[in-house]
Amino acid sequence: MGNSLALSQRYAAYINKKILLLGVLGASLVLTLLVSLSLGAAQIPLHDVLAALSGTPVDARLKLIIWNIRLPQALSALLAGAGLAISGTVMQSILRNPLGSPFTLGISHAAAFGAALAVMLLGGFAQSHHSVASSIGPYCITATAFALSIITAALIVLISRHQGTRSEVMVLSGVALGSLFTAATMFLQLIADDVQLAAMVFWTFGDTARASWTELGLMSVLLALCSAYFLWNSWAYNAIDIGDETAQGLGVQVNKIRFMGMLAASLLTACIIAFLGIIGFVGLVVPHICRKLTGADHRFLLPASFLGGALLLLLSDTAARLILAPHILPVSVLTAFMGAPVFLYLIIKGQRS
Repeated sequence: MGNSLALSQRYAAYINKKILLLGVLGASLVLTLLVSLSLGAAQIPLHDVLAALSGTPVDARLKLIIWNIRLPQALSALLAGAGLAISGTVMQSILRNPLGSPFTLGISHAAAFGAALAVMLLGGFAQSHHSVASSIGPYCITATAFALSIITAALIVLISRHQGTRSEVMVLSGVALGSLFTAATMFLQLIADDVQLAAMVFWTFGDTARASWTELGLMSVLLALCSAYFLWNSWAYNAIDIGDETAQGLGVQVNKIRFMGMLAASLLTACIIAFLGIIGFVGLVVPHICRKLTGADHRFLLPASFLGGALLLLLSDTAARLILAPHILPVSVLTAFMGAPVFLYLIIKGQRS
């Protein structure tokens, strides 16, 4: 009886510790969002930010800056970071591979090829959601990048299903397709003229300022649906981490969970990349950082990755706006500079421990 009570108390303390960590991450995210809205070329006091967000009368110029410029960009960073991080966490779990991410599986490379193809064949040239020098509409590049991402994810899943939905087949298929799309993109860049080449290169720079309120709404709905599905299957991901045979013995439909998880993560990633461009390392690094903090229990790892990814990309986006002010550094450049050393550190530390 005493042992059972002690175990119960230890388990309750374990749960409370994880919940506290999630609360700290959530509070940090809210505070970072408010600070992000106040910082920039025009410094806005926090009380004016709160007034503008709450609908309290405030200077029209400040309200315009917050609602039309900074808030969409900040929410875009928040949603993209959360989506990429939670997708990366799921991919690493169902593939049982620490290198699983939208970037390493070739989905980002497919989107880049789709954008380059749209520029070359359809005449699209995307600058932002405000200005589009194209006669075929503002969403040409977005739609083509999204389509190629989904096709690539479908190919990976189909190839793996043909081979028994093995995780290593998914990884190798993604690497092969990523290399193929990289080569194809380089070929298009080689034969492009100066304007087309500039458009292709510009699109590969992930930029959170591109998303309009409509696009934010689409990303929000898809992020909510996919995240709810991932959390619903958190126990199944825990079982798969132990091993496929053990998971099947516990009643988990491993092939179905792996197929649906890959499909949902790819769909969410494709949507984000198509709207914002390529933002690397968030989906790869954040799951590893959160796993150090919460452990491998996906009941807490998934929400921690969600909040951690949102926090990391929001911080990176805010720093990118300030480092070279008044010039704006694309957030993807900063995440690559930050992500690579952090990931190397995690690898070295893991080898030593």
